[in-house]
Amino acid sequence: MDIQFSLLDQALIRYRNSNRQERHATLPELFVAFNADEVCDFPALRPHQRHPWHAFLVQLAAIALHAAERETPYETANEWRAALLALTPGDSDGAAFSLIAPDDRPAFMQPPCERGATRAWKKRIKTPDALDMLVTSRNHDLKAQRMVHATAEDWIFALVSLQTQEGFLGAGNYGISRMNGGFASRPAFGVVPVGRWGKRWARDVQLLLGARERIVEKVELKEKGGVALVWLQPWDGAASLSFSELDPFYIEVCRRVRIEAQGETLGAIGTGSKVTRIAAKERCGMTGDAWTPVNVAEGKALSITAKGFDYKLASTLAFSGECATNIARTVLDDDGTEGVFILAQGITRGQGKTEGYHERRIPITKTMRRLMSRQKSDEIAKAAEERIKVIGEVRKTLWGALCALLGNGDQNVSDDTKSRAGNFARAFEQGEDRRFFDDLGNEIEADDRVSEHDRWLLALADRAAEVLQQAFVAGPRSAERVYRARGAALARFRGGLRYEKAHPQLARVLKQRDEARKDTQSDAHPDAQSESFEEVSNDSN
Repeated sequence: MDIQFSLLDQALIRYRNSNRQERHATLPELFVAFNADEVCDFPALRPHQRHPWHAFLVQLAAIALHAAERETPYETANEWRAALLALTPGDSDGAAFSLIAPDDRPAFMQPPCERGATRAWKKRIKTPDALDMLVTSRNHDLKAQRMVHATAEDWIFALVSLQTQEGFLGAGNYGISRMNGGFASRPAFGVVPVGRWGKRWARDVQLLLGARERIVEKVELKEKGGVALVWLQPWDGAASLSFSELDPFYIEVCRRVRIEAQGETLGAIGTGSKVTRIAAKERCGMTGDAWTPVNVAEGKALSITAKGFDYKLASTLAFSGECATNIARTVLDDDGTEGVFILAQGITRGQGKTEGYHERRIPITKTMRRLMSRQKSDEIAKAAEERIKVIGEVRKTLWGALCALLGNGDQNVSDDTKSRAGNFARAFEQGEDRRFFDDLGNEIEADDRVSEHDRWLLALADRAAEVLQQAFVAGPRSAERVYRARGAALARFRGGLRYEKAHPQLARVLKQRDEARKDTQSDAHPDAQSESFEEVSNDSN
């Protein structure tokens, strides 16, 4: 079998440059384009493949630069090609960076096996999306096996995705070491500077190189002579690599697959293994990965749920000390002052299923950036925690009012009524989730944070009142019950928001506004009775 589809010598990877023009590049040429920050995006890259591809390119560059005892990226494609080939001294012909190579030779992200062994492998894979990790190997989020006109780059992206973020999928199909258990995920959390793909790649490469000694010391990996490109090592599926044998920047593989030519198209063939490729179960995902947050108290890597990166988790990861600051989350002086954000990415996995790909951007304002760079993000965390608490209290009060409305004003309501009320309350919280970090940023940037927080409290209460008013149409329709139900709902809502023991600040600002409105109405109409915002329910029909 000949060596085919070389990432070092063939322009297999498409990207769009700063002028939105499409270009084709070899892997070394792509690194040069990154260095010039010329890469806007990759047209064939699917959303759930973005982080694995970014992490792979960062780790590979860091491995090559460290091996060459170099601190800055190379400037030419020839230099990059030589540096990458130097990582595979036993395969100087570039087999390890080619999609197709003989069985007993490493191919790109494909460990070697015995010569001719693949003839006995049973699993035939016709398309890259069938090879890709769980999110596309079942008809959950994306339809499977649709990529019938795939090109080499589709197989490249699928291989990187499978081998660096897949989990457990039944006996013989084991997952990666960089996650907390087979049904977990490899989430990513890191700062994205002002610029394009290359800007982020360059910053993360430098961060990784600077953290090498710290990773070695913290997770007990090899400073010298460790296995960096795991796919170079022969694997018969019966033996695991010891975690302590690995390089701090190691790029792993978890499945036994080989790409092959099927007529004029590419395909793949695979088989199972008796053990995981890397024996690291006891580490619970704490592998020194630059992008994975680690829960300090629990001593394990983060694994996201079906909620994804909701405002509660995202603010905890970004600002609190509950999770150790992962390497890529570090804020640098040259990240820029406008448009900097934290990018959270991850796939929620379960037993034999996926619960979606999640991605969230957390904007970092100038003051936030300054505080975070000085290790003073606890100030932001405190403000975020206060807001989370208030949203929870308002949601609870709103839910109670909704139960009264949908339950015709009765004290005891059915489970069905509670569930319907929960749908409206959930919609309210989802709205607050979407605007949470913009509102938080406004407070952190404000000259008078107390006044800004008070304005937010009033606006929050008003938005909750709007949800309650919208729910009126779902309440009782008969004239006999409608006033009783709406009256009970408004009374519970109004009383709950003004209950000082639950949240004194919210009660204070509402009381101040009530008094101000009362004074205004008294001045304008001495005989008028005042009405606060949540008492308005004129539309009875």
